[in-house]
Amino acid sequence: MAKYFLTCAIDYATADPHQGHAFEKIGADAIARYHRLMGDDVHFLVGMDEHGQKVAQTAAERKVSPQELVDAVADSTEEIWGLLGISYDQFIRTSDPAHKAGVRRLLEQIFENSPEDFYEKSYAGWYCVGCEAFKQDNEIADGKCILHPTRTLEWVEEKNWFFRLSAYADRLKKLVSSDDFLQPKSRRNEILSLIDSGLEDVSASRSRFSWGVPFPRPVSGGETQTTYVWFDALPNYLTATGFPNPDFEKLWPADLHVIGKDITRFHALIWPAMLMAAGLAVPKRIWVHGFVLVGGTRVSKSAGGNLDLRDAIGRYGADAFRYFLLREVPFDGDGNFSWERFEERYNADLANSFGNLASRTISMVEHYCGGVVPKGEPNEVDDADKTDLEAYHSSFGPKGLLLHDALRAVWQTVARGNEYVDRQAPWKLAKDPANRAALESTLATLVRQLARQAVYLSPFIPGKSEELWRSLGAPRSPSAVGFSGLKELDPTGWKVSKGASLFPKRESAVGDRQLTAERNQ
Repeated sequence: MAKYFLTCAIDYATADPHQGHAFEKIGADAIARYHRLMGDDVHFLVGMDEHGQKVAQTAAERKVSPQELVDAVADSTEEIWGLLGISYDQFIRTSDPAHKAGVRRLLEQIFENSPEDFYEKSYAGWYCVGCEAFKQDNEIADGKCILHPTRTLEWVEEKNWFFRLSAYADRLKKLVSSDDFLQPKSRRNEILSLIDSGLEDVSASRSRFSWGVPFPRPVSGGETQTTYVWFDALPNYLTATGFPNPDFEKLWPADLHVIGKDITRFHALIWPAMLMAAGLAVPKRIWVHGFVLVGGTRVSKSAGGNLDLRDAIGRYGADAFRYFLLREVPFDGDGNFSWERFEERYNADLANSFGNLASRTISMVEHYCGGVVPKGEPNEVDDADKTDLEAYHSSFGPKGLLLHDALRAVWQTVARGNEYVDRQAPWKLAKDPANRAALESTLATLVRQLARQAVYLSPFIPGKSEELWRSLGAPRSPSAVGFSGLKELDPTGWKVSKGASLFPKRESAVGDRQLTAERNQ
C-alpha cells in the first residue's frame, strides 16, 4: 500500500471548534477515507495548538492555568470530532513533551545546518494576539487587524531571534510556482505576488511570556526567550512522525496539508523555508480552503457568531451536517451557512432524493422478490453511472480537491436512479408475469446502483453509507470492499431488510428557533 500522510491545521486551544474548523476536518476526513478506499496506507493527523500569548491570556481571564485550559479544550475537541466521525489516526498536542523536544531539535538543526539564518534583531511593530503575528499596514483597518476586528493591536518592541526568510525567496518562488505544491491557483497567485513584493524576515522568538517552548539559545545579554508560536505550531506535522527519531521518514514528507486561507502565508512560505534551512524535505502538497460564512460574514472564536457544533449535529445528525458543508460550501472558496438552506438541501437531496431511492428500492425487493436480490446484468444505467463516477475520482485528483463536485457527481447517479424507477415502473411490471424478467432486471440494477453509492458516499456520510450497506444485505462494509472490490461485486442473492428511513423528511422549524450564535449575542 502507498503511504498517504494527511494533516489539518491544528486548532488554537482557547475554545471549542466552530463550523470553520468542522468544515476543514470533515473535508480532510473525506479525503482520508477516499484514500483508504483506494487502498492507500493513510495516516491522518489532527491536533491542538496549545502555546502562545492568546492561550496564556485566555487562561488568566478564566482564572485557570494554561495547562488546565488546554487540557479541557482538547478533551472537548476530541469529543466533537468523535461526534462528527472524524477518522483521525493521531491527535497531537503541542504541549506534549515529545513535540517540544522535536521543536527544539529542529531549531538546533537550523542553527547547525544554516548558521546564518537565525540572527538577533530589535523590532517594533503592531502585534495581533488573535493571529499571533505582527501586522503590516495593509493588514490593519481602523487600527485593528482585519481578521480580528474585535481585538486591539498591541505595539511591541523587543529584541528577538529572527529567521532570515528573505534568503529563501528564489527557492520558495520556484517551489510555489509548481502546479502541484500550492492549490488552488488563486492561492498560488496570491503567494507568488507576496514573494514578488519582497519577503521580510520573521521573528522566531518572543519575550515577555513563558507559555511555550523555550528557544534553544538565549539572546545576547542572557535572556532565554520563548519560541514564537508559529515556529512551535508548524513543526507539529514533523514531530508527529517521531522526528528526530531516525524512522520519521516512514511518514515524512507529508503528502497533503489541508489549511484555511488565512494561514496560507505561514504554511506556503515560513514552513517550507524552515525545512529547507534544516535540510529536510518540504511537504508535497498544500490545499487551501475558504471560509464558512454566517450571514455573509466570517466568524471566529474571538469574534463570536459561531454555531454550537453539538447542537448542530443533534438537529439532523452528523452525516447530514457533513453532507451540507461539503456540498454547499465549495472546497476551493467561501460559502454561506444558514439553517434555511440546510433544510432545503436536507429535504431535497437527502430525504426526497437519496433516502427515497433507497427506501423504495428495498421495499420493492421485499415486496416483489421476497427480500432476495434477483440476478441481473449490467446495463445502460451502470454505464452512465461509470462516467459520472470517473468525474468523482477526478475531484480527488492532482488538479484539485473539489469535494463539492465529487458529491455532485454521485447525486447525478441518484437522480438517474429515481428517473429509472419512474421510467421502468416496477409496480406495473409486477402485474404481468410476462414482465418478470424485466422486473428482476430493474430491481437488480437499482441494488447495484445503491451499493455503488454506499461506497462512493462513505467518505462523506460514513454512518448512513454503512447503514444502507447493511440494509442491502451486503457482505463486509463499504470501507472493506473499497473501490476495487466494487468491480467484482455481485448483489445477487443478498437479503435486504428495510430499516428506519436514512433521512426522514423534516418540516421546517427555522421560524421556531434561533441559532446558538444568536443566543450568545
